[in-house]
Amino acid sequence: MSNPYGLERPDILDLAPPQPRNVEETGLPIGFLSDLALRFLYYGGLMSGVALANEMGLPFSGVVEDVIKFVAQERLVDMKGGKGFGRASFDYVLTERGREVAREAVRRTSYTGKAPIPLEQYSSLIRLQMQDVPFVGIEAVKEAFKTLVLPSGFYEQLGPAINSSRSLFLYGPPGNGKTTVAEIVADILGGEVFIPHAIEVDGQVIKVFDPLAHRVIDLDREPARPPPIRGKNVAAPLVKKTGPEFDRRWLLSRRPSVVVGGELTLETLDLIYNQNTQFYEAPFQVKANGGMLLIDDFGRQRVHPTDLLNRWIVPLEKRVDYMTLHTGKKFEIPFDQLIIFATNLDPKELVDEAFLRRIKYKIEVGNPSEQEYRRIFRDVCAARGIRYQDEVVSYIIDNYYHQYDMELRSCHPRDIINLILDVAHFKRKKPALEKSLVDQACSSFFVAI
Repeated sequence: MSNPYGLERPDILDLAPPQPRNVEETGLPIGFLSDLALRFLYYGGLMSGVALANEMGLPFSGVVEDVIKFVAQERLVDMKGGKGFGRASFDYVLTERGREVAREAVRRTSYTGKAPIPLEQYSSLIRLQMQDVPFVGIEAVKEAFKTLVLPSGFYEQLGPAINSSRSLFLYGPPGNGKTTVAEIVADILGGEVFIPHAIEVDGQVIKVFDPLAHRVIDLDREPARPPPIRGKNVAAPLVKKTGPEFDRRWLLSRRPSVVVGGELTLETLDLIYNQNTQFYEAPFQVKANGGMLLIDDFGRQRVHPTDLLNRWIVPLEKRVDYMTLHTGKKFEIPFDQLIIFATNLDPKELVDEAFLRRIKYKIEVGNPSEQEYRRIFRDVCAARGIRYQDEVVSYIIDNYYHQYDMELRSCHPRDIINLILDVAHFKRKKPALEKSLVDQACSSFFVAI
């Protein structure tokens, strides 16, 4: 059966949350939905029933229609006619009393987006989606990393970590590709997940969708793509003909990939409450649910590694996190993603044994051997249109690395070739591995280090 949407996991549509047929199925009290509708009318003025339903992300029939009936009975809105037949095409406007009630609703929160998803519904679907992560075989791992030069045993270490969707520690000297490895891992995970615009907890709104973390799929416009490479013994899932109609409070997104570095603090790991808007922004780990969270350059953050240990020791073990609203309400939320720590520092100097035990996989991304270094140099030359000369690389190793007592790094060939290109461009010469260009480039490069 053909895949009409070009999804990596076409069966994800089987998990699509259905459109609610009535207010009860939204999981939200009618008073909450009424306040949201009043805020839209307060900011938007005259709105049709269809427009209001689109803004709220809910069907008009059975849901928004009942919300309008409720606020109309309370004499908060008036009907002003419309351009078609039926209540959906009628225009609605706030009454004087409605404006007063709407102002009170705005004081509580100014949130005017798609209606949020109740926490229970969110938690259920996130966990279900993480149970359905596609298996990644050794061929898929090798294919994904074919542009990198890595030790042969690296793939056997990395594959189980990816399939576990748990936690991974990448460590080793700088410049050997730890961040690149993590980014490729995010691509290997592939597939799609449903992400809510926002979630609701105890009447409070927490905004989850972030365009920087979530790559939304438009099922009507998304071009078909070839299926991903799978392990030899794993068949691609069957595609079931499922239409694109699902609860519009959710977005279908590529698996999220969230990267945080030095900006990470303990405060950013908790709900971020905006005093002006009166609603919350979800922290990094919630936005990463269903995908990958990379803590880059771990140990260089403004939060001490031990403090991070104390904050995440339970989530890493139980796969749940605990949040607190400004009202004092505490609640549990999924902590369900592949979390990667990448560091240039010695892991044993960063964290204690308890933390390392909770990180299931530890993989060293070490310096390349001389043979691997030459392969990287050859690949970089090929990519830049420069003829590779092994004797020139030997000259660089003998006359610069040995002289300056420098260790080989995977990023060095790229950096040296870039400098050669700059020197050649300045001298109006054709880029080549010739001694005059190499010496000028290497003198600059190694002295700078």
